[in-house]
Amino acid sequence: MPIELNTPDALEYHFYQFRNGMCQFRVRAPNDAHLALTGEPNETHPIAEVFIGGWQNSKSVIRYNQTKPEVAEANTPQILSPNEFRGFWIRVIDNVITVGREGEAAPFLSWHNPQPFLVNYVGVCTGWGASGSWIIDDPQPDYGWQGSQGTQGISSQLRSDFAGQGGGSPCWVPASNGEVPPDAVEGGTDGEPQFVARARHEGDLIPGKLVPSHNVTYVSFGGGEHPHSDYEVLVGCRPHWIQVEGDKIPPNAVPAGETAQGEPLFIGRVHHEGAVTIGKVQPSHGACYIPYGGQELAFQAYEILTC
Repeated sequence: MPIELNTPDALEYHFYQFRNGMCQFRVRAPNDAHLALTGEPNETHPIAEVFIGGWQNSKSVIRYNQTKPEVAEANTPQILSPNEFRGFWIRVIDNVITVGREGEAAPFLSWHNPQPFLVNYVGVCTGWGASGSWIIDDPQPDYGWQGSQGTQGISSQLRSDFAGQGGGSPCWVPASNGEVPPDAVEGGTDGEPQFVARARHEGDLIPGKLVPSHNVTYVSFGGGEHPHSDYEVLVGCRPHWIQVEGDKIPPNAVPAGETAQGEPLFIGRVHHEGAVTIGKVQPSHGACYIPYGGQELAFQAYEILTC
């Protein structure tokens, strides 16, 4: 259940476990809602801090290891309110931190950390003359917990280490040349089973379809269907496909990649010409794109994967 937390103007973080690569929260404050993303429940390095509504509620930034210059910055005038709760989300996918408003899929802050970055905890506080009230969704306060499984976010390099160990969390496993790891998620068919996979293309990390007999994963981009012999496969997920339209992304949809600009991409599928084809959901476009017949095809109605 969500909890409510009041924070005085003390700049002292209250830490909670950061699970499944995402944190959703609401905050009521005149300015300076601060969050810390860390590997331990304290301010040890490496640490990424997100300041929402800083500089008298005029801009928001991401700061790394408590040093300037900021690694990401956006003008966000009046983004916070002292009179009402406003909702936000933070995602960490493959060392990419994105921050957005509740109800908006596109982030207003994004930063790719070039170094491996383990996020087990999120800390919240207010400061610089502001006291605040927070509502944190599904918090997991656990200050002495030292385990690692299931708390790293959705980083393929970190999460794949324990794929298939029965943790019940979705993980991405590197594979190539048509390999299908144990417990791979089947999501499509076109004469043979297709599996949920993803690959990097033109700076994007794109979910698509693994066709084992072709020895590649296909992703859609720029109007075309693109094969990749090196890819990652989704495992450890009991799939549930939900029929949606446009940009109506359910809260438990599985984030599976991102554009070069930091927009999250999700896993979708479409029934088309007798096949069920897996592709990418791009919320800002309100569509699911599938790689099919050498082309990238867009559909406003589709199924989206939840676990």
